[in-house]
Amino acid sequence: MATYESATSRVSRMLTMVPWLVHRQGIDLSTAAAELGVTEEQVVEDLQVLFLCGLPGHYPDDLIEASWEGGRVFVGNADTIARPLRLGRDEALALIVALRALAATPGLAERDAIDRALAKLEAAAGEGATGAAQVQVALEQPLDDELAGRVRTGLTERRRLHLRYTSASRDETTERDVDPLRVLSVDGRWYLEGWCHRARGVRLFRLDRIEAAEVLDVPATPPQDLPERAVGTGVYRPDPEDQAVTLDLDAGSAWVAEQIPAEEVETRDDGSVRMVLRVADPRWLLRLVLREGAGVRVVEPAALVDAVLESAQIALSASVHPETK
Repeated sequence: MATYESATSRVSRMLTMVPWLVHRQGIDLSTAAAELGVTEEQVVEDLQVLFLCGLPGHYPDDLIEASWEGGRVFVGNADTIARPLRLGRDEALALIVALRALAATPGLAERDAIDRALAKLEAAAGEGATGAAQVQVALEQPLDDELAGRVRTGLTERRRLHLRYTSASRDETTERDVDPLRVLSVDGRWYLEGWCHRARGVRLFRLDRIEAAEVLDVPATPPQDLPERAVGTGVYRPDPEDQAVTLDLDAGSAWVAEQIPAEEVETRDDGSVRMVLRVADPRWLLRLVLREGAGVRVVEPAALVDAVLESAQIALSASVHPETK
C-alpha cells in the first residue's frame, strides 16, 4: 500500500532517531531499522540527510557525522541533539499555550499524550506557568465531534473517506472518495488535505463544508511521493489544467493581484495591473468582476468576456424599477 510521509513526520522521527543512535553506537543496521519501525533503506536515507545538519555558522566542523559501512551504524558530533531539551521561560509558556489549544480540539489529537506533556511542562515551569492562563487561543471554526472523529479514524487507520462536500466557489454539493493525508489549520479554519479520486489530485476540504463523512472499508492508497503543500501564503492552489484568464485591474482594484495566485503580473506606471490566472470555475470570477465594476475587466478569453457582458446586462435589467422601463 502506498504511504505518505510529510516533512514534519520525517523531522520528528529523525529528532528521535539521532539521540537513540548516539547511545547505541555500532548497532546493526537491520536491528536499528526494526527498532525504529522503518526499512533499512529509510534509515540510510535519513543518515544521508544528517550529513547536511549541524549548528549554523560553523560548517563543516559542526555537521553531524554518520557511518553505516559494514552494516553497523555510528553517529557522532551530535551531542547537542542528544542532550535533553532545555526551554527558556517564554518557550515553555508558548508550548503550554499551544498544547492547551490542541487539547481543546475535538477528535483530532491523542489527548492522553498531550495531557502528559502538558503536565510535565507545567510542573517544570512552576509558577511561571500561570502566565499561560492569561493567553487564550481560539479557532474561528468550531469542529463537530462526530465528523472530526471519522476524519481522525480515516487518518490513523489509513482508510478511505466518502465525503459529501459543498464547494462555495461552485455553489454545488458533490460526493467524492478521498484518501486522507493530514488535517491542518490555516487562518482559524480547519482543512482536510487528501487525494481526491474524483479530481485525481490533492485537494483541501474545509471541515465546516463537509456535510457528511463515512469511513470506508477500503485502504487509503494515495500516490507515492506527493509533495507537501505549503500553506504559509494561503490554501488556494490553481490547477495547470484550468482555463487561463487575462484581467486588467485599475489601481483601486490592484489588490486582486496580491490576493489571488497568478501566473503573470504586470504593474504599469499608473498603478494599474494586468494579470493572468487560472480559473477552474468562472462563476466566482463573474461575481468578482460584477462587484468591482469597471475596476476589473476581462481581456480574454472571448467567451468569458461575453459571459461578463451578459451577466452585467441581466443585473442592470433586474435593477431597473418596472415603472421606469
